[in-house]
Amino acid sequence: MSFLRQLRGYARAAVLVCSVACLCASPAYAQRQVPHGERARGAEQVVVGRVSSVTAVWRTNDFGDRLITSIVHVIVDETLKGTSQPFVDVEVEGGTIGDLTLRVSDLDTFAPGERALFYLEHSRRGTLVPHLRGLGLQKIDQSDRIRGTSTTLDQVRSEVRAAAGR
Repeated sequence: MSFLRQLRGYARAAVLVCSVACLCASPAYAQRQVPHGERARGAEQVVVGRVSSVTAVWRTNDFGDRLITSIVHVIVDETLKGTSQPFVDVEVEGGTIGDLTLRVSDLDTFAPGERALFYLEHSRRGTLVPHLRGLGLQKIDQSDRIRGTSTTLDQVRSEVRAAAGR
């Protein structure tokens, strides 16, 4: 009997640990609900573009960590906020160099040809990075919707332009 009680005690402890972990993860989930206008207000630049190439390199981030970073070269179709440019290079943590891959859980990976909405800001080193990390990268599907949502690109344009005062 004491073995079963001890086992139940471990089971309760495991449930408690899982519950605490879920509660700690809740703010990250809630953060995913940041409206497009609010994202745009905090970003320096917001563009819609198509990825033309992705190059993985070693970089030291703003905190001094040496990481694999992908330089996502984006041909800009439309600038919703900020200075209009024909292309931008966006540094996104993660990528593959040789047989070593770094996958960052809150950041999307990109491939040439993909279309996306990029909310951007400058890093301490002066490079463009996603504003609000993964919330600053939103892929656009074939029907001009933000991938995984029912939100159209036209709806986002309206929200961003209103937030940017355009």
